[in-house]
Amino acid sequence: MTDVGFNNQAQDAWAVGDITLTSRFLLGTAGYPSPQVLGQAIAASGSQIVTVGLKRQLAASGDNGFVDIIRAALKTQGARLLPNTAGCTTAREAIQLAHMARELYDTNWVKLEVVGDEYTLQPDPVELVEAARQLSKDGFTVFPYCTDDLVTAKRLLDAGCPLLMPWGAPIGSGQGLVNPFALRLLRERLPGVVLIIDAGIGAPSHAAQAMEMGFDAVLLNSAVSQSPDPVRMAGAFGQAIEAGRAAYLAGVMAKQDFATATTPVTGNPFLIGNAP
Repeated sequence: MTDVGFNNQAQDAWAVGDITLTSRFLLGTAGYPSPQVLGQAIAASGSQIVTVGLKRQLAASGDNGFVDIIRAALKTQGARLLPNTAGCTTAREAIQLAHMARELYDTNWVKLEVVGDEYTLQPDPVELVEAARQLSKDGFTVFPYCTDDLVTAKRLLDAGCPLLMPWGAPIGSGQGLVNPFALRLLRERLPGVVLIIDAGIGAPSHAAQAMEMGFDAVLLNSAVSQSPDPVRMAGAFGQAIEAGRAAYLAGVMAKQDFATATTPVTGNPFLIGNAP
C-alpha cells in the first residue's frame, strides 16, 4: 500500500525546475483584513509559494506592512515569493513589470497575467504567448495564467513555460471548475506537464475536485481572504488539497449509470470474527 497521506507530503514532492516542494497549495495575498491575519493564514495554509501583485502594491503607494508580513512568513515556512503581473493588458506592460519585480524581490519566478477582457478577466492568448516567449528568453521561470484551451497551452509550452496555470473559472467568481471536460483533456494530453489550477476556486470541495482529477497544485486567493475567518479557511483548503491528492493517488472509483449491490445477496457473506 502506498504510504502517502496527510502526514506524508514529503514522500509526494513535486518540483518547479530544481526547486522541490511538498505543499501543493499556492496562496494569494490580496484583500486580507489585516497584515496579521494574512500572516496567520499563510501559516495555516502550509503554502510554500505565496503570490504578490506588484502593480497593485505600487498603486497603493505603500503596503501597510503586508510585504514585511509576507517575507516573515516565507522565512518561517521556507516558502518562496511569486510576483505576478496582475492588471497588465499588453505583453510589453507585463514584460516591464516582470523585470521590475525581479529587481525588487530578487527572484526569476513570475506569474504572468495578461488580461484581454475586463469583464471576465480572461487572458489574452496572443499577448500572453508573446510575453511568455520574451520572458523565458530573459531568464524568467514563467507561471502563465491561461484558460483551459489546449492549443494555447501548447503554444505557451513551446514559448518556454515549464508549467501551466489554467483557470477553473473567472478570477474571483468562486464558481469552481466550470468546464471539467476541458480540464480533464488538458491533464490527459499533457501528462508530463505541471498543471496548477488558478482562479475561480470558491470552496475547499472545488480544490479537492481539481486534485482528484490529477492536477499538481491549486492557487487561490479570494476564497480565503474574503472568508469571515480567513485563517480557518486557509487550513480547510490545505486539508482539502491534501485529501484530493491522496484520493487521486489511491484511485477514485469509476462512475457508472447503474447500481451495484455492495453486499452480495447470494453465496456466503463475510463473517466478522470467528465463525461458531
